[in-house]
Amino acid sequence: MELRSDRMKKGPSRAPHRSLLKADGLTDEEISRPIIAVVNSANEIIPGHLQLGTIADAVKAGIRMAGGTPLEFSTIGVCDGIAMGHAGMRYSLASREIIADSVELVIQGHAFDAMVMIPNCDKIIPGMLMAAARLDIPTVVVSGGPMLAGKWKGKNVDLDTVFSTVGAVRAGTVTEEEMCELENAACPTCGSCAGLFTANSMNCLTEAIGMGLPGNGTIPAVYSERIRLAKHAGMQVMELLKKGITARDIMTPAAIRNAMTLDMAFGGSSNTVLHLTAIAHEAGADITLDDWAEVSARTPNLVRVSPASDYHMEDLYFAGGIQAILAELAKHNLIDESVITVTGDKLRHNLKGVKGADGVIIRSIEEPYYAEGGLRVLKGNLAPRGAVVKQSAVAAEMREHSGPARVFDSEEAAVEAILGGKIVEGDVVVIRYEGPKGGPGMREMLAPTSAVKGMGLASSVALITDGRFSGATSGASIGHVSPEAAEGGPIALVEEGDTIVININTGDLTVTVTDERLAMRRREWVAPEPKVTEGYLARYARFVSSADQGAVLS
Repeated sequence: MELRSDRMKKGPSRAPHRSLLKADGLTDEEISRPIIAVVNSANEIIPGHLQLGTIADAVKAGIRMAGGTPLEFSTIGVCDGIAMGHAGMRYSLASREIIADSVELVIQGHAFDAMVMIPNCDKIIPGMLMAAARLDIPTVVVSGGPMLAGKWKGKNVDLDTVFSTVGAVRAGTVTEEEMCELENAACPTCGSCAGLFTANSMNCLTEAIGMGLPGNGTIPAVYSERIRLAKHAGMQVMELLKKGITARDIMTPAAIRNAMTLDMAFGGSSNTVLHLTAIAHEAGADITLDDWAEVSARTPNLVRVSPASDYHMEDLYFAGGIQAILAELAKHNLIDESVITVTGDKLRHNLKGVKGADGVIIRSIEEPYYAEGGLRVLKGNLAPRGAVVKQSAVAAEMREHSGPARVFDSEEAAVEAILGGKIVEGDVVVIRYEGPKGGPGMREMLAPTSAVKGMGLASSVALITDGRFSGATSGASIGHVSPEAAEGGPIALVEEGDTIVININTGDLTVTVTDERLAMRRREWVAPEPKVTEGYLARYARFVSSADQGAVLS
């Protein structure tokens, strides 16, 4: 079998290259084998990444058992929870492109034959999948796994509980001493935060898109089963190499559509729309918000995990995990079972013998939570190219809502007003100039949504932004409004007191201002000065596309 790595290690002219590999401690026997990259995003900042050294060791053991030579390198990562609510969040989404680019640079620079990718949080997972699609070599993804839920006052809790309780402390319903107890209990283990937030949503979607082995999305981080999975990932990448199965053989348009369908069935983070759109772009299978709307319309919502319920990732694990959801969807031909996965087999083979819905954590197709998918695309004169809401986490009374716009040009200003008691029942909080260009970086905003929840306004106040809301968000929180304010989108033209009408049932998002008045406001609109004028973010703002296009760099 001809290897990519032969170009840098085979023949007399490559003696200098072999000498450098021997300086790494490799033997002639190791150099002669396939050279497999182990792409590890381990660091000491992100709780989901603390254990990735152990995962990497297991992956390398699997590669060696199957006859390969593993070589590990690292990527960067930003913890969204720690970056949340301040300028650091501007760097989170922007890091996705750096991750994809850095993987491409190292893989291409050293002619690796195949790779195993080890992410676990937020932008790292889609960044690595984008690189996999771009590089198109045999690839397996194995994550570090989800955190277990914490316990506080007899209830299961997670990071979202802490964010929400900040507003409760301001409202006087929770004491600072109780808050301290909660923060000590909410995140009890390493792993990606325990709800179906962005990190766990993306890890689960990795199974549906075929790039992760069964169990990748739900086996808890602290279970030994996770280590065994990592060894199998190392062994399996060698099988893919032998069979010549590459990333794009797996990440086909049909596989991406399967991932979209799973997303709607389990009601994952709205950020998945952004990331899957970007991954599809890299794989040459472009999708639009109209495609998302079509998938949502035909896919029932079968699962509700925190923040949409009190269930957590370990509950989904014990109910059969992602394979059980896929099996339930397959019963009604809602997914394409003919796609190839990293098992080397078709999805149909993987699902043999897998039970579907348990009727509790995973509902049946016949008795869903809701007839449509967990995410909903909205359009109207406020969002001509679309916006996204996690409808599975919206209270029934907020599916139709109208109220006066309370307009803020930054997340900080909105949070100050919410916690200061200036937002009242019925208001529609508009947070703009937080999109990919305007943010810059399209900050994920858990602070304002949690503040609304903590102040007791979740069932009476809506939030709308051209930025993003966290995967931990619940309520009528509508993000990704496109075009964004910095590009002169209609959200930039909204004025304090304008009536905004939200109808999630019909997919409408409008501001009740005439076209003539909006046109007049547009003529008077002046684009604001960039918030960041130097460094990486300034370059990012110049080249990043709109949210409806996945916020990719052009």
